[in-house]
Amino acid sequence: MKRLQERAQLRPLGESLIIQTSVRILVPFIQLFGLYVIVHGHYSPGGGFQGGVVLGASFVLLALAYDLKTSLNRMSQKANAIMGNLGVLIFTGVAALCAIVGGLFLDYSALDVLIPMGPVEWRSFGIFLVEVGVGLTVMSIMVSLYWDISSGGQLDEGL
Repeated sequence: MKRLQERAQLRPLGESLIIQTSVRILVPFIQLFGLYVIVHGHYSPGGGFQGGVVLGASFVLLALAYDLKTSLNRMSQKANAIMGNLGVLIFTGVAALCAIVGGLFLDYSALDVLIPMGPVEWRSFGIFLVEVGVGLTVMSIMVSLYWDISSGGQLDEGL
């Protein structure tokens, strides 16, 4: 009993073993659900924005349950910036490629010229690519905003 009291005194105020364990168990499932929402966004309700928010919320939840450094250890600022830029590049790249091959901006059926899969399949695959790009970008921006606001702009590497 005395050892438990000593261990409780060593733990900083506000930290909870129950919350931290619950978050550690739930975060992979939350991220998997976020990916599911992104991937199935062109078939069912949801999509890139909603899935990106769910993915970003998983990193915010880690920061709330543990601390900001734990969240930064799971995804560095550099990786976050790369994913955000990659998301924008995917979205604009697909849109520009549609226009370059002779279609309209975001007219995915025009991509049938490059790889003949059929216009219907290209519409489905094109919107999938756009949803992935939007999801990565939204997740990156949401996490960056939280990191910046919660640290008062004083992160070690800068944002």
